Amino acid sequence: MSQPHPNQFALLAQRRFAPFFWTQFLGAGNDNLFKFAFTVLVTYGTGAAGGLEPALVVQLIAALFILPFLLFSATSGQLADKFDKARLIRLVKTLEIVIMGIALYGFTQRHVPSLLACTFLLGLHSTLFGPVKYAYLPQHLAERELTGGNGMVEMGTFVAILLGNVAGGLLIALPGTGPAVVAWSCLGVAVLGRAAAQFVPSAPATDPTLAINWNPFTETWRNLRLAHGQLVVFRSLLGISWMWFFGAVFLTQFPAFAKDVLGGNEQVASLLLVVFSVGIAIGSLLCETLSRRHVEIGLVPLGALGMSVFAIDLYFASRGLAHGGAALSLAQFAGVGAHWRVLADLLLLALFAGLYSVPMYALIQLRAPASHRSRIIAANNILNALFMIASAGMAALLLKAGVTVPQLFLITGLLNVLVAGYIFLLVPEYLLRFVAWVATHLVYRFRVRGDEHIPAEGAAILVCNHVSFVDAVLLMAASPRPIAFIMDHRIFRIPVLGALFRLAKAIPIAPQKEDPATYARAFERARAVLDAGDLLCIFPEGAITRDGSLGEFKGGVMKLLEANPVPVVPLALQNLWGSFFSRIEGDAMSKPFRRGLFSPVGLVADTPVPAAQVSPTLLRERVAALLAAPRDEVLRPTAPGLGP
Repeated sequence: MSQPHPNQFALLAQRRFAPFFWTQFLGAGNDNLFKFAFTVLVTYGTGAAGGLEPALVVQLIAALFILPFLLFSATSGQLADKFDKARLIRLVKTLEIVIMGIALYGFTQRHVPSLLACTFLLGLHSTLFGPVKYAYLPQHLAERELTGGNGMVEMGTFVAILLGNVAGGLLIALPGTGPAVVAWSCLGVAVLGRAAAQFVPSAPATDPTLAINWNPFTETWRNLRLAHGQLVVFRSLLGISWMWFFGAVFLTQFPAFAKDVLGGNEQVASLLLVVFSVGIAIGSLLCETLSRRHVEIGLVPLGALGMSVFAIDLYFASRGLAHGGAALSLAQFAGVGAHWRVLADLLLLALFAGLYSVPMYALIQLRAPASHRSRIIAANNILNALFMIASAGMAALLLKAGVTVPQLFLITGLLNVLVAGYIFLLVPEYLLRFVAWVATHLVYRFRVRGDEHIPAEGAAILVCNHVSFVDAVLLMAASPRPIAFIMDHRIFRIPVLGALFRLAKAIPIAPQKEDPATYARAFERARAVLDAGDLLCIFPEGAITRDGSLGEFKGGVMKLLEANPVPVVPLALQNLWGSFFSRIEGDAMSKPFRRGLFSPVGLVADTPVPAAQVSPTLLRERVAALLAAPRDEVLRPTAPGLGP
C-alpha cells in the first residue's frame, strides 16, 4: 500500500496522495475565494445586497454554508462507505463546476439570491467531500504515514483558505471588472479541481451492501452510538469539535480585535489571519517529526496546553494597546514592539492547535471500524458544526454582556483547560501517551528500530528485557497501539509510577505461591486482552535486573499461548541500565542526575515468532541477540524457520 519515503512532502510526488491533495487544496481555496468576494461585494458594493441589509446578507452567507453540514452529513457519510471514494470525489468536483456556473451569473448580474443559493450549494459540496476526504487517507496511507498525510492536508487546507480569502478580496476590488473576474476565477479553479480529481486512484467501498438511511437524525444518532462504543474514538470526536469551537472564537473576532483593540486597519486584520493560518500549517507539519511518523496522541495534551497558555497570554499582551488616533497601517502596526508579542501569541496558539488536531484525526482514521469510518467522520462534521454555532452564541452573549474581545480570549483559554482536562481524565490514554512522549523526548533520546515488527492490528504478545521502572513507559512510546502490561504487583506501591500504571490499567501479578488469587486474575485479564485482539506485554524475567544482565525467562508466556496461540514479538531495551530508574549501585531513583537529560536509549524489535515455535529459551536467545546487536544495525532473524 505504501512505499518508503523520507518525509511527508515526498507524498506529493506519489499518485496515491498528490491528486487528492491538490483536489482538496483547490476546493478549499475556491470555497473561500467565493465566500470572501461575495461578503466584500455585499458589504461595499452599492446596491449589491439586492435590497437586503448587508449585515443580514453576511450572516446569511455564514448560516447557509454551515446548514448543509447539519442536514446532509449523515447521508454523505453513508455514500462514502457505500461507493468508491474516487468516484464520489469526481462527482462532487463536477458539482462544483455547476455551482460556479451559477455563480458566474450571480456575480456578473449582481444577483444576490443566486449567490446565496451558490453559498448553500458550496456548503453541500463541502459536506459531501468531508467524509470522503478523511476516510480516503487510511485506505492509501500506512499507519506510519497517517500523521504526515493528515498534517499535509491540514496545512494545505489552511493555506488554501488564506489564499482564497486574499484572492477574493483583491479580485473583487478590481475597478469595474471585479465581480466578473471573481466569477471566471471561481469557475477556472473548479475546472482545475475536477482535472486533479480525475487522477485520484480508486478507494473501494468499505460497505458496498449498505442500505442508505435517508433520515439524517436517526442516522446521526446511530453513528454517534457506534463511535461511543470506542471511547477513545468518541472522545476524539468531541476533542476535534472543541478545537473548532476554540478556533472559531478567534477567527470570527479578528476584525474587531484588529480595529478596537490593536487600533489597526483592514490590513492588520488580514495579517492576524495570515499569522494564524501559518501557525496552523507549521503545527500540522511538525506532527510527523514530533511523533516519529506514528499516530502519536501524546501530542494532544501538549497541544491543548499550548493553546491555553498562549490564549491567556494574548489577553495580557493586548491590554492597553488601543489608542484614539487614526487606524494604524500595516507598517505602523509592525513598528510597535508590543504588537510583536500579540503576533507571537497568535502564531504559537495556532501552532499548538495544529499539534492538537492532527493526531486526533489520524487516531479516528486508524481506530474507527473501516466499514463505518466515513459515517463516523460525517457525525464528527455535524458535531463540528454544532460546536461552531455554540461558539458564535457564546461569543455573542458575552460580548453583549460587556465582555471585551481580549477577555473573551481569556475566557476561552481557561475553558480549554477545563474541557481538555475533562477529556483526558475520561480517556487516560492521552495523558499516558503524553508522559511517554515527554520521557522519550526530554528525559531520554529514544531511538526505535524494527518497530514495523510490532503488529499494526491483531493480537500479539510482546516480550522484553526488564531493566528499569520506566520500561513500560518507553514501550508505550514505541507502539501506536495501546499495550496492556503484566507487571509485578509491588511496582504499584511506588508513588507516582504506581498511579501511572494503575491509570494505564496495567495487570498486577504476584508469584503463584505468594498470592494465588492475584496470579489467577492476572492470567484471566491477560487472556481477555488477547481475546479482544489487542497487544499484551510481559517481562519474562519476572523482576527488574539488579546487575544489568539478562535473567532467565520464566514460563508465563507459554501459559498464555495455551489459550491464545498468537505471534510473540521479541523486544530489547538498550543502554537503559545505569539510568536513574535502573537499580545500578543499589536502589533505583536515588541519584537524580546520574545520567542527566537526553541520555541515549534504544529499543529494537525483532520479527514475530509463530506461537508453535515459541519457548522461553528461544525467546531469551532472541532478546539476547538484540541486546548484543550494534545500535546502528537492525537485526535480521538468524534462527531457522523464523523468517527471511
